[in-house]
Amino acid sequence: METVAKPWPALWALVLGFFMILVDSTIVSVANPKIMEGLHTDINSVIWVTSAYLLAYAVPLLVTGRLGDKYGPKNLYLIGLSVFTLASLWCGLSGSIGMLILARAVQGLGAAMMTPQTMAVITRIFAPDKRGPAMGLWGATAGVAMLVGPILGGVLVDGLGWEWIFFVNVPVGVVAFIMAFRLVPSLRTHDHKFDLLGVALSSLGLFMLVFGIQEGEKYNWGTITGPISVWGLIIAGIVFLGLFIVWQAVTRGEPLVPLHLFKVRNFSLANAAITTMGFTVTAMSLPLFFYYQLVRGMSPTQSALMMVPMALFSGVLAPFVGKLVDIVNPRYVALTGFILMAVSLLWTSSLMNADTAIWLFLLPSGLLGIASSGIWAPLSTTATRNLGPREAGAGAGIYNTTRQIGSVLGSAAIAALIGARLAAEMPAGASQGASGVSGQLPEFLRAGFSTAMGQSMILPAIVVLAGGVMALLFAKPRAVDAIYAEFDGVEGQPKSESRPR
Repeated sequence: METVAKPWPALWALVLGFFMILVDSTIVSVANPKIMEGLHTDINSVIWVTSAYLLAYAVPLLVTGRLGDKYGPKNLYLIGLSVFTLASLWCGLSGSIGMLILARAVQGLGAAMMTPQTMAVITRIFAPDKRGPAMGLWGATAGVAMLVGPILGGVLVDGLGWEWIFFVNVPVGVVAFIMAFRLVPSLRTHDHKFDLLGVALSSLGLFMLVFGIQEGEKYNWGTITGPISVWGLIIAGIVFLGLFIVWQAVTRGEPLVPLHLFKVRNFSLANAAITTMGFTVTAMSLPLFFYYQLVRGMSPTQSALMMVPMALFSGVLAPFVGKLVDIVNPRYVALTGFILMAVSLLWTSSLMNADTAIWLFLLPSGLLGIASSGIWAPLSTTATRNLGPREAGAGAGIYNTTRQIGSVLGSAAIAALIGARLAAEMPAGASQGASGVSGQLPEFLRAGFSTAMGQSMILPAIVVLAGGVMALLFAKPRAVDAIYAEFDGVEGQPKSESRPR
């Protein structure tokens, strides 16, 4: 196992780029109306600005994690950061919706190259019993980015124009590149033989599954074009992923996904739990922001400010939780976080009436931040604790892929549920009209719309409780000496030299 004299400056350099990626995942939603206006396009086309990014981000994660192992996580991170930054400039300069969608896809590819490397580097430069604070910072970055994206997007769109939500990435990307180049160590590479059939099967399977789920609502879960249907695509994706798993089990070469990782109980459970977290974080935002803007008449920036307590508590508490999980069994910390998050979402759901005092929503928002701080670090620490140096990239790729798939599932599921609840709670024919309103709803529609949004919030609350069940099943963390005993000699070093100090 490797160590560096000053791991924290390296981590801060990586976190800056990771923060930029996460902000970019949420910032575009605020700008969609202005992009439609500026590029003279329709809502179906502008949705692809986000869809192209998410698809290009999710599909390559398994491969880019392994590429980091083979060519060095620092090298792949810097290449990905360069692609992301240049694609951001391309996005801002785009003069048509087609060009913007293409640029966003390239931007997503850059993000996919960067994301697994941040987690892989943490795994390799911090000892297993010292990773808690590092993973705490990694988790706090995710929580704060959820707030900064919509607020920064609102300010930039209102003040400078939609192009600047992309232009702002350029100076940040340059600074992040310089910091990473100077501060992130060049870690030992591992000579992997690439499983090309595995790459093809996993990429095709993930693309079809993610595309089908993500675009299902748009096509009413029916025909996309000709003989191709949403469900046909989803089933084909599952079949390809099944073939991929079979191939990983029988191949005599080096598999893209080492299936033996899933024999590690905590790795499997942490991946299942982070899938529920990705689902919940994505699913809870849509009904909540619809409620704030269409029922309460808030602007995108004002509605994002309602999440300030969440971001503050998450950002302040995450480092302390990171230290705590090095001392206390992460099972108890994560379980508490999942339960508190479910309580927060159900509390928010109960408040979603047309005339609730708006300040009351700040209370469950604060509880959500406390809950979030208790989930990210314990899950990532538990997932990576038993991974060896050769497995860091593969493990990080798998973990980030499951989180991203959870987000796509959450987006598709909540869109379908919102449509169903609007049809049930709104006057006949009013649900279609409500979905196209850009300002505050007429007063006679607000009660039914509020009820539908409140009911929709129950789904992420139930799913996040499933994550709590996964956390409850975590095995007790293994002793550090036992972990290092497995990997001493793998790198050709004696035990005294290979253990981080």
